Amino acid sequence: MKFLPILFLFFSLSSFAQSYSVQIARHRESYKQDFIKESYAPLKEGDLQHLHFYDADSAYRVTANVEILQNQQVFKMPTYDGTSKEFYRFAKVTFSLNGTAITMILYKSIALASNPAYKDLLFLPFTDETNTKATYGGGRYIDLSAKEIKDQKIEIDFNKAYNPYCAYSDGYRCPVPPEENDLQLEVKAGEKLYTGEKKHKQ
Repeated sequence: MKFLPILFLFFSLSSFAQSYSVQIARHRESYKQDFIKESYAPLKEGDLQHLHFYDADSAYRVTANVEILQNQQVFKMPTYDGTSKEFYRFAKVTFSLNGTAITMILYKSIALASNPAYKDLLFLPFTDETNTKATYGGGRYIDLSAKEIKDQKIEIDFNKAYNPYCAYSDGYRCPVPPEENDLQLEVKAGEKLYTGEKKHKQ
């Protein structure tokens, strides 16, 4: 009988891993479908075969401590087309990832903050040691919501990290991740390099 709790724990963990993988698979399928639905998107249905992702790994889903930043000035975040977009630093998040202590900044877009549909959107752009080798050289993004902050904590799931449109086509104003969000480790989670031919926006 003493083995039953161990067996129960094993099957519980196995079930959790499977359900988490299913959850990420559904998220990625929805992500792909958004390209088809959005006329502004750079990819069409035939291009989706060239999208690639790391296997779902719950080690890259972390609970971060949140410090809301006060009296932050609006600044211009450069974009890869040579222009810029206005943001402000909304919060500092701290957490441990694969045994490494990490500090990152969440940003809010000035343009989107005035839109009721996106007023709670938080932007987490970052670069890491996989860039140019296994992932897009310009870094990746994660979308979060201010509503997800509970008791000064928020869940950040790097399995949901995605490429900016600039990874697929020119002609888009993709923000360059600020240096303060450059991670000195490999984040082997989320979207990988696009293997299709880069497009030219008309």
